[in-house]
Amino acid sequence: GLCLLVLRLFIGVHVFLVSCALPDSVLRRFIVRVMCSVLGLFVRQSDPRLRDVNVRVYIANHVTQFDHNVINLLTSCNTPALNGAPGFICWSRGFMELGVTGSRAELVDSLKVYSSHRGNPPLLLFPEEAATNGRAGLLRFSSWPFSILDVVQPVALQVQRPLVTVSVADSSWITELLWTFFVPFTVYQVRWMPSVPRRAEELSEDFALRVQELLAMELGVVSTRLTAADKTEHMKRLRHTSLLPFAPASSQPLAARPRMPSSLTGIAPEDVRIMAMAQRVKEVLPHVPLEVIRIDLAQTNCVDTTIANLLEGRVPFFPESKEADTGLPALSTSQAAAASGIQGSVAVPSSKPATKQFAKSPVERHLSLQERKRALYDYARR
Repeated sequence: GLCLLVLRLFIGVHVFLVSCALPDSVLRRFIVRVMCSVLGLFVRQSDPRLRDVNVRVYIANHVTQFDHNVINLLTSCNTPALNGAPGFICWSRGFMELGVTGSRAELVDSLKVYSSHRGNPPLLLFPEEAATNGRAGLLRFSSWPFSILDVVQPVALQVQRPLVTVSVADSSWITELLWTFFVPFTVYQVRWMPSVPRRAEELSEDFALRVQELLAMELGVVSTRLTAADKTEHMKRLRHTSLLPFAPASSQPLAARPRMPSSLTGIAPEDVRIMAMAQRVKEVLPHVPLEVIRIDLAQTNCVDTTIANLLEGRVPFFPESKEADTGLPALSTSQAAAASGIQGSVAVPSSKPATKQFAKSPVERHLSLQERKRALYDYARR
């Protein structure tokens, strides 16, 4: 793999120079496609006669960072740069710079002007707006690519690679390129589908959903309602979870590191980590039993999610008395105030203090519950 990587790096420079020197034509695409096969990139297309020469917008699912380069080996098309600063890197990767840095409405207007000129190549757009491995399902299509023109042509793209997975979440395009050069080969299968016109009085959202369903059926995957923003949020949660092991970073001073109790020796590292996270939740919510916290942490694996579940009542429990918390470390002034607020003795700003007795009126009980919840939220935020 390392020998292939070093050899293909030198060959890749020549492929880049040849693709820049030759004008866009059938000869250029044939030469670059043959040279890319030496780099381990094999491109196959099924029934190219289905490709409609009159269609100005291609819609494809997004698998790798080089999908637009691969389809450009088969036909002339341009993909606008949506993310990243314009410049040499953006141009060298094959993206088209429109100079639009505003809203999506400005981008759509610019693409409409571009498509109105028949001499320009068709547009290749990826409505998922984020790459997936293409094995489980399609992300929800954005509606703006379907508001440019009334006819689009779906392109089903599948990628196969031995030994190493095709697309890794949260990896850069440089990493993907190096792995492509490292493995023996990567096969791109491109399937052209019949063009899809917009129905009468059909909204762009409905048009996008219909094309998404057709592509999902062609690929044999599920058409999901998850968006690119959901994927970004999921990656943030994964990065946050990876920063929660019991052992802190080595850059912390020795005095600031938590000490492992002697009673934890001989316990599995996963149990030790859960216990450490449970102690953090216990400091925020001292009235919640520790066993309830551990059970919920085993399912969520996240301190913030467990605190939210306990605050919002999704996890039932019986509050502990103050004597049950004698084994916990002493709380600071703000923590003690918040803890007392949990039990109803803290006055919420601009409201009456929570009563210590069970109110007879449903309205009073509801107000007392809201005051206690606000006190818990304020302490959790601090």
